[in-house]
Amino acid sequence: MERKIIELDVREDLKNKIEPFQKIMEAVKECKKEDVFILHAPFKPTPLFTVLKAKGFSHDAEEIEKKHWKVTFTKNN
Repeated sequence: MERKIIELDVREDLKNKIEPFQKIMEAVKECKKEDVFILHAPFKPTPLFTVLKAKGFSHDAEEIEKKHWKVTFTKNN
């Protein structure tokens, strides 16, 4: 089975004061085991790590540049 990769950039939403949590949850609910969800955000989304860990995801966060974090979440179960 092929691994699915879903990528979402919420930097513009947050810049425009739009809360992206619901959009993020919609994206990850489609993830199956071994699927990858890549999130681009203007800051390290630490509270999201706990939420997605409870849904079976591990994560790897990387600061690309000032105000650009790339977080790769992998569904483990």
